[in-house]
Amino acid sequence: MIIINNARIFNGEKEVEENSVIIENNIIKEVGSNFTSSNNSNIIDAKGNFLMPGLIDAHFHANTPSYDFYASDRMPAALIAAHAAQILTGVLKRGYTTIRDAGGGDIGLKLALDAKLIDGPRFFYPGKAITQTGGHGDMRRKDFFEPCGCAYSGNITQVVDGPIAMRKAIREEFRKGANQIKIFLSGGVSTNLAPLEMPHFSDEEISAAVDEANRRNSYVMAHCHTDEGANRCVDLGVRSIEHGSLIKENTAKRIKENNVYVVPTLSAGELIADRAKELGLEDDTLKKVKEVNSYRDKAIEYCSKAGVKMGLGCDLHGHENLKTQGRELWLRGQIQKPIEVLRSATTINAEIIQMKNRLGAIKEDAFADLLIIKGDPLKDLSIFIHSEENILLLIKDG
Repeated sequence: MIIINNARIFNGEKEVEENSVIIENNIIKEVGSNFTSSNNSNIIDAKGNFLMPGLIDAHFHANTPSYDFYASDRMPAALIAAHAAQILTGVLKRGYTTIRDAGGGDIGLKLALDAKLIDGPRFFYPGKAITQTGGHGDMRRKDFFEPCGCAYSGNITQVVDGPIAMRKAIREEFRKGANQIKIFLSGGVSTNLAPLEMPHFSDEEISAAVDEANRRNSYVMAHCHTDEGANRCVDLGVRSIEHGSLIKENTAKRIKENNVYVVPTLSAGELIADRAKELGLEDDTLKKVKEVNSYRDKAIEYCSKAGVKMGLGCDLHGHENLKTQGRELWLRGQIQKPIEVLRSATTINAEIIQMKNRLGAIKEDAFADLLIIKGDPLKDLSIFIHSEENILLLIKDG
């Protein structure tokens, strides 16, 4: 049994009057005040510091060690696993006790984490993200030719066309243990594979994806920057809109009315804008990121005003770049109140990954994933920019 006393507690929703937590095995048994010890208790004095749930990153890429996506998609499996192990270890040190992978994460990493071969976070994965021929995520070179031309599967993505093929691909990912399904519904910023505004997949293909996910009591997360794409997500039953950079005010209202989530990803856009050439990205990428960055804050404001539940994710790639993972909270704090950002990174992200009340919360029967932090994140989210320096104690799974 572990007892944490003398803490300022943010429970995932608000700061509470209680100042103590009892942990038994890996579960929070009780939240109260000034608990006394028993003979077998491990007592931790938080000394008035901030106690909060472990952070959740809802848009993460464990299998992309750089912005050279073409190389990552073809990298030998053992090599990419070695990179992923280092990436995931760094994630935990930065205070993220759970991540939702957004493409490429698989059963191998999950098993390695569960067996404690990797000292990393809880891991919710989609398997290979699904794109259409010629879509964002189709990692084949333009001079690549195959006689069939009907399929491609790399480390991160797979190419699927037609409702029947969509169903088969999704059933296969669920067979391999996927927690959710990732599809692409618009062009992207970080590659020149498809124009940003290009719609991906037919309505029939998307509906097939949603139906297969629903049959598994799971859901579809959709890469989607455009307003048109966001409306298709609402119409066709997608649960989680990833990026949502160009969402308009009326669309935000529809998103709220239909209980769809949005996961903005600000860090990636900022990084690409500042270091595109250094990262080896093309001029077209820089043009697209400027378009997205010029509007994204407004999209978040529209969603916030409409009451949309927004998660939080970094969408960064590579060892060095991920060291700025915690900056995502600070960037969101330039648009929203700190308490709203903390809710996004804890309780709302837990809802998105279908772990409401079990993760992202300090309450009875929740998993004991906790941080004691120096400073006050309710006033200053820059604490997370250098989170490794400011985390006084990290508890994952008790």
